[in-house]
Amino acid sequence: MSVGYAHELPWREAEDVLAALDGEPWLACLDSNGDIAPRGRWTIICRDPVHVVTVRAGRCFLDGQEQATASLELLRNLVPTFRCPVEVPFAGGAIGFADYRYGQRHHGLGTRHVPDPQQPEFVGGIYDHAIVLDRQARRAWLAGYGTAEIQARHWRNVKHLWARIVADAPIAPIPPVSFVADCAPTAYRQAVSRARDYIAAGDIFQVNITSRMWGNRPAGLSAMSVYRALRQTSAAPFGAFLSCGRDFALLSASPERFVALDLDGNVSTRPIKGTAPRDPDPVRDRQIAQDLRLDEKECAENLMIVDLMRNDLGQLARIGSVRVPELFNVEHFTHVHHLVSEVQATLLPGHDAIDLLRATLPPGSVTGAPKHRAMQIIDELEHSARGPYCGVVFRIGGDGAMDSSVIIRTLVMTRDRICAAAGGGITILSDPDREYDEMRLKVAALLAVFGDTTQRGSGDD
Repeated sequence: MSVGYAHELPWREAEDVLAALDGEPWLACLDSNGDIAPRGRWTIICRDPVHVVTVRAGRCFLDGQEQATASLELLRNLVPTFRCPVEVPFAGGAIGFADYRYGQRHHGLGTRHVPDPQQPEFVGGIYDHAIVLDRQARRAWLAGYGTAEIQARHWRNVKHLWARIVADAPIAPIPPVSFVADCAPTAYRQAVSRARDYIAAGDIFQVNITSRMWGNRPAGLSAMSVYRALRQTSAAPFGAFLSCGRDFALLSASPERFVALDLDGNVSTRPIKGTAPRDPDPVRDRQIAQDLRLDEKECAENLMIVDLMRNDLGQLARIGSVRVPELFNVEHFTHVHHLVSEVQATLLPGHDAIDLLRATLPPGSVTGAPKHRAMQIIDELEHSARGPYCGVVFRIGGDGAMDSSVIIRTLVMTRDRICAAAGGGITILSDPDREYDEMRLKVAALLAVFGDTTQRGSGDD
């Protein structure tokens, strides 16, 4: 197996590197931000992909040409094989996302909702180099693989980029945008009540109910400017910026790891279920966190998703290897406290990251349990297509290692519109008013980037 390379660069802040790359059409940034070590350490920036795999309306394309091969299998064939240099976690491979509809297809489920034609269901870019920033050590690398000629070209390009970087580059002012929700508050509460009815009838144990809000995209508004504003106000360990062509960008401040796979076949997932607001008073803030840890409804919600993820990982795990080393831990983010657990397993021989994605999409923390029935109920009760929201951002390296995040706390920008979304897990103990308030709390930080805090619904009451 060949070995990738890592050449050290002068340190630059991720914020300033991103500013210099504004407007690049196939830019991928995986942006571990915030203060939760070790998940707030690395920023990985990739540009100029060698290949791009996309799925639109169930049809798979490679570099614009339709393919008979399924997208994940195609991705497996395209990811190069090489040993990642020890200095960095990623030196090339695949970066992309799979949206919620993509997961529905894998479960053989249809939908009553009409998707946005400007939004792809799946994108996977194959990158042969990456700029990698270590926030903890304040060190930077150009890492990649390929011939000496390819390395020299990448080195020239990154030196040109470094020369363009301006320290403390200002963010262009974000114009105000008003957002309108896909349903009125009463309709959201009614969906929660109907979900509880399904739980009481024994159809499901838990289900995630969400809502989307749309605003018109102002002419000339840079997706990168919006992302830079978002990462300043909502630092997150699994932030991401994916620019897929000129007319689509995904801007994520996700706090949630989906599944990670290391070189020894160890798998981990960290489902989030349970939310409470932060308080500026430290004493009250600690009490809110403690109350969350002891909340019967929130703990029940978290436990059911832990069981679901144990089942999902168990499909490909060595017998006896599935374990829960962390249960009901409270983690603290910019705007909220979250109840987080961890499930670990060891992958069976002969399986890889592609198999793991195929077995676990879409994430259980944003569907419900049992997953298949919960997804049917979601399609019945929600008022619009989820699109990328509740899907997965992933990276798969040439060494076979993978990390991924759940697409929550995320903005989606198309040529004409901006979409924000939020939701929450519903159990038999859920209160519709409280669930609506939690959804509003989660989406507020996204809308505040544009100065909108109203979240009006169609037929708002």
